Amino acid sequence: MSADANPVMTPDKDWWRGAVIYQIYPRSYQDSNGDGIGDLKGITARLSHIADLGADAIWISPFFTSPMKDFGYDVSNYVDVDPMFGSLTDFDGLIAEAHRLGIRVMIDLVMSHSSDQHPWFVESRSSRVNPKADWYVWSDPKPDGSPPNNWLSIFGGSAWQWDPTRMQYYLHNFLTSQPDMNLHNPEVQDALLAATRFWLDRGVDGFRLDTINFYFHDKELRDNPALAPERRNASTAPAVNPYNFQEHIYDKNRPENIAFLKRFRALLDEYPAIAAVGEVGDSQRGLEIVGEYTSGNDKMQMCYAFEFLAPEPLTPEIVRNTQNAFAAAAPEGWACWAFSNHDVVRHVSRWGANVLDREAYAKMLSALLLTQRGSVCIYQGEELGLTEADIAFEDLQDPYGIQFWPEFKGRDGCRTPMVWDDHAMQAGFSTAQKTWLPIPVEHVLRSVNTQVGKPESVLEHYRRFLAFRRQYPAFAKGDITFHDAGEDQLVYTRAFGNEKLLCIFNMGADQASLAMPAGNWVELEGHGFVSNVNDNKVELPAWGAYFARHA
Repeated sequence: MSADANPVMTPDKDWWRGAVIYQIYPRSYQDSNGDGIGDLKGITARLSHIADLGADAIWISPFFTSPMKDFGYDVSNYVDVDPMFGSLTDFDGLIAEAHRLGIRVMIDLVMSHSSDQHPWFVESRSSRVNPKADWYVWSDPKPDGSPPNNWLSIFGGSAWQWDPTRMQYYLHNFLTSQPDMNLHNPEVQDALLAATRFWLDRGVDGFRLDTINFYFHDKELRDNPALAPERRNASTAPAVNPYNFQEHIYDKNRPENIAFLKRFRALLDEYPAIAAVGEVGDSQRGLEIVGEYTSGNDKMQMCYAFEFLAPEPLTPEIVRNTQNAFAAAAPEGWACWAFSNHDVVRHVSRWGANVLDREAYAKMLSALLLTQRGSVCIYQGEELGLTEADIAFEDLQDPYGIQFWPEFKGRDGCRTPMVWDDHAMQAGFSTAQKTWLPIPVEHVLRSVNTQVGKPESVLEHYRRFLAFRRQYPAFAKGDITFHDAGEDQLVYTRAFGNEKLLCIFNMGADQASLAMPAGNWVELEGHGFVSNVNDNKVELPAWGAYFARHA
């Protein structure tokens, strides 16, 4: 099945620029066979929800064959579907239905590491002289038997694991069961690109590249320098993790990655309209690396860093500084922004712990995200205003949370199953007596069926605002310029061609009055926010917003 087999999906090389991408965590979206775990047929059955929402594309987190030590981010076969999620035939059906609905499909590629159960690694660890001996990162110990350097794993402890068969250490930036591949070896690159081509030929429209800045390591295995305490930032790893104590200049972010990304992009460009977004995990150089990886129209179409996924509450200053820093680092690049995903506390909880009106807060944040310069990722359940779930220790699945409990509770709280129907068993997610993660009662009360058709609901707000956004190309593709405002207010204009739009946000809990920027502004309607304009001043309620077009 080819990507352009359905006439609904006409090729458009620029479709990704300003696109709204809906992220699906497949274990938790819809269970079609009653085993308590979501699957591909379940996603297919619920695609109409995404079409009604108005998203342009979906990004599906990994569904490849895997022992599931890291829930699919440990791949043991790059060109097949894990039976837990279905089959290749089920995936073909998903592609066909998505394209029928006008939705493009992006899938998650994990190329920095594989599962230790992948046949490549099984062969690599069998001896020092087999054909794949150099497909992973191996090193002799120091004379005292200790690891070759000071590199640390994001999941805690050394990034090196001893293998008694080879009598060497292997590198793992994540779990010990996720050995890092050696992309300095051209054969490894070729194998990964062949897997990429497999899915392109199957009809996908693009990729999300996991940990894109981890692909290469320093060949000399030099020690990372210490990071000064005042520069430590907990957005890449939780604050309790010593990973934050190093400046990661040798175990990731290596310059050799540029040449590989060009090879990857050249493969994408063989197809009519493919796009990729890379995840850049770095707290110190994130935006700079995004700039490097999206420049020149020969690497990534877009990347995202962790600035808007950080734990610190979002403020007007953070938004301005992030956009301005990105513009300076990547003047010709393109970002993809998200406030939530499968790895961080849901943003309504992360930033809104002290907010009384969380529905108004959620609506304001959605409009803010959807009017930023860049493309946008919405994480499943975000459109319902879901909060972070509180998971008991005995119900935890995430090895990250189990390792650092209770100071860090892991990622399960944002991964609980989607809630569809408050009257159905397991909120319509599954007919199983027990789901892989429990479904919180407070989520059931926010199920899709409880919000559909209610204009004041968060879901209908998302639908309404996405429809509003589609009317004005400047929101998707325009430049952004910030204007002076109060401490809790954010004012910017988006300009594209002859269209210039004004966006004013009150990001505070009190009513605010703001002077309009100079110009002849005509208020826009259809977005759902209420405001008053008197004497060239905009009166906004708490968590309010105002939009206008320059006449």
